[in-house]
Formats: sequence, structure tokens, C-alpha cells
Amino acid sequence: MTAAALYGFGLSSSFWQLCLLAIPYGLGAGAVDAALNNYVALHYSSRHMSWLHCSWGIGASISPFIMGYALSGGLGWQSGYKIVGVLQIVLTAVLFLSLPLWQKQRDLSGGPDKSAVLTLSEIVRIKGVKFQLAAFFSYIALENTTMLWASTYLVRARGIGVETGARYASLFFIGITVGRFISGLISNRVGDRNMIRLGIGIIFVGLVAVWLPVSSDWFGLNGLIIIGLGCAPIYPSIIHSTPANFGKDRSQAIIGVQMASAYLGATTMPLVFGFLANNFHLGLFPYFLFFFAVLLLLLTEKLNRVLGDGWRQTSKR
Repeated sequence: MTAAALYGFGLSSSFWQLCLLAIPYGLGAGAVDAALNNYVALHYSSRHMSWLHCSWGIGASISPFIMGYALSGGLGWQSGYKIVGVLQIVLTAVLFLSLPLWQKQRDLSGGPDKSAVLTLSEIVRIKGVKFQLAAFFSYIALENTTMLWASTYLVRARGIGVETGARYASLFFIGITVGRFISGLISNRVGDRNMIRLGIGIIFVGLVAVWLPVSSDWFGLNGLIIIGLGCAPIYPSIIHSTPANFGKDRSQAIIGVQMASAYLGATTMPLVFGFLANNFHLGLFPYFLFFFAVLLLLLTEKLNRVLGDGWRQTSKR
């Protein structure tokens, strides 16, 4: 679905066609997110989950270069989508051909053959799920607001040059990518719960650096990289802990709702900050992020207390 939609973007000649194709693209991307994350959470270690999301960072970093190549080469923006669509078609073929390997790994790890079919009301009634969903919402709100507003904040609120602000804002992605690679090296020993705590602590350090009212730009610029490093282990660790927290048979349903909660945060909270910045002041940026960092810390610690002795580290398999 995503491959067809991406290639369809490249064939589109009007805006309504893009909007129409966004529907199968979103459905396909959501299915991939929920299914792939659950598969890795069930059958692989915390290390592999970190490196899975490190690969997301690599893709997010490469794709602007693909579009830039298409635009600078005079091929038009449609060609950029066609290139990515072809890559996705190849990926789809590889995935179908590799299905026996997926089943082999499932057999080796002793994963469940079937997942429980749960309604949304049944999912949210499971002990601790509400806190996990709210924590995921808070994390994605922080991450996406940083992604979308960091460069604007640096340029308009801090008076940093446009090129410098854009360059350092892009390094937020590099921070996430590098951080997730490093997380993969230590997460098996540290465990998911402590990786989340470590990430939140690093985020606070980065936020203080961004907030500091000093004349030097060094703190504000490098604070974004530090925030990216702090964000790195949180997303994969929350997902990887889901089967241990709530049961392997229920993890697929819960992770699917987690993805929906994440997308809700990504969709709404950058808009909320835009409203606040437009009606009050763009300088609210670090305070807005700080609010969600505190909320994330409170929710994850509350989840740990609610689960109590039933919470299991999910680092080694």
C-alpha cells in the first residue's frame, strides 16, 4: 500500500490526488509500524529494537537527499516520490521472499502463533495501559514539536542565522540516529526501564542548554543534539517492554493502539505549540518541551509502580 501510494504521488498532477493517496499511504504505514514493532518486541532483544529505530533515523536522513537530487537535477518533485516508490516496491518483494526466515525466527524464539483480538475498551482497561499510552503520546509530542519548530525557534527567538539554525535543527535527527546505535550497544545490559530513565535525564540536560538565557549560541545549538540523544532510547524501549508488561498474546493489539496514540501526539501537539507561539511568544518552546518531558517521567514511573513486581526487564533473550 505504501509503495503504491508513494509511486502514485509521483504520478499525481493535482492536490486532491495527493490527499486521496495519503489515505492508503497512512493505512499501510500504520500497519507496518504496529506489526514490525510487535514482531521485533516478541522475537528479538532490546538491542535489535534500538537498531531497528536507528535504521529509521538513517532513512529519515537520506530521504531529503533523494528529493534534493530530483529537484537539483531538474527532474521535478514527482521524480523524488517515484524513486522512493521504486525502492519501496523492491523492499516489498524482499519481504515476501524472506517470509520463511521470519517464521524460522518465530519458531526459535517460541513466540505465540496467535494474538488476542481485543477491542479498544478492553485494551484501555488492562492494568497500566492508560499510563503507557499517555507516556507514548507525551514522548511523541516532545519529539515532533522539536523536529518541526526547532529551527524556527533558533532563528526567530534566539536570533541565530537561518542557515546555522536549519543545520543544527537537522542535527537533532543525527542525535536520535547515533543515540539509538549507541543504545543498542548497552540496552541488553541496562534494560528497558533504565534506558527510558537515562533518555529522559539526557533530554532534561538538553532542554536546560536550549533554555539558558546566555549570549552564546553554543548552548542552544548543541542542546538540540543532546535532546536528540536523549530521545533515542525512549521510543524503542517503551515498545520493546510491551510484551513483558502486558503479555505476549496482547502485545500486538496494545502496540497498535500505542502507534495510534503516538500519531495523535505527532498530529496535534505541534499545532498546539504553533497556536501558543502565534498568540503569546515563540520563547515558550523550551517550556513546552519541558512540560512533556516532566509528564513523560511521571507517567513512566507511575507505570512502573502500577505494574510492581509483575514488571520484567526485557533486555536479554
